[in-house]
Amino acid sequence: MKAIMQRAYGPPEILRIGEVDRPAPGDGEVLVRVRASSVNFGDLVTTRGVPYAARLVLGPRRPRHRVPGHDLAGVVEAVGPGVTRFGPGDAVYGEVVAGAYAEYARVPEKFLAAMPGGLSFEEAAAVPVAGNTALKGLRDAGRLRAGQSVLVNGASGGVGTFSVQVAKALGAEVTGVCRTRNVELVRSLGADEVIDYTRADFAQAGRRFDVILDLVGNRSLRELARLLNPGGVLVLSSGGGGTWLGPMGRILRAVVMSPFGDRTLRSSVVGRSAGNLATLKELIESGAVRPHVECAYPLGEVPDALRHFEERHARSKIAITV
Repeated sequence: MKAIMQRAYGPPEILRIGEVDRPAPGDGEVLVRVRASSVNFGDLVTTRGVPYAARLVLGPRRPRHRVPGHDLAGVVEAVGPGVTRFGPGDAVYGEVVAGAYAEYARVPEKFLAAMPGGLSFEEAAAVPVAGNTALKGLRDAGRLRAGQSVLVNGASGGVGTFSVQVAKALGAEVTGVCRTRNVELVRSLGADEVIDYTRADFAQAGRRFDVILDLVGNRSLRELARLLNPGGVLVLSSGGGGTWLGPMGRILRAVVMSPFGDRTLRSSVVGRSAGNLATLKELIESGAVRPHVECAYPLGEVPDALRHFEERHARSKIAITV
């Protein structure tokens, strides 16, 4: 089968398309004929091996996994022993540790869900990582409730576009922060207020929020904490950082600061969850959430897709068509 291969860390150009053996499903596993994948921040981390702390998981000198890629949507080709929820021909979507940038991927059944109706494969593949991050950040880490106010810093990116919609589905009043060209997109997602950061500083707007979801990492923790109502929650997800610890340095500072005040600072711990995929499927089929895809690249152009994501500040999601 055709797959994107990675033998070392480096810029996106190190990735090459080639032929590898098609995997076979083992116990509790499903072989998926991948029809689409998508690009996430984690794919850049996997490709570059930066921050270096990530190599403790990815592999110290070279990637442990030969084929990268996390999101996928496709059709079940075969199932291994013990699989009960899916059979050949079923349309599914989900997330893998690695291996989605390929024509076939082997996925544990517990990390798959039935694909939402009414979506293309590219739209469905845009959901798992970004949608799960939004859901965990707002519902779980932020404990967002109906009637509360939430600020999404980075509202036009992959996670941000899902976060605005998930927050509205939870009954919150949503303020999104983005650049000028994305204001109408964020407003169309249901944001009650949109702040163009090139024209106004949201930290000086005089507003306070019950929950802040920071997807950018461009403001200090103390500055963001001052924007919270008493008892409010700051949730950190991704963002910048140095070449050694990356966002983890900021998250560790938040853990240290959190006990000393009446605001809570948390990181959003993201893990694969078929239960969350089922929840997102319900939200999508009800019309409360809709994945937005800026563009799609063919499998052989994954390096170009990663460059687009890294250098051109993608709006919503970038899909990979397989």
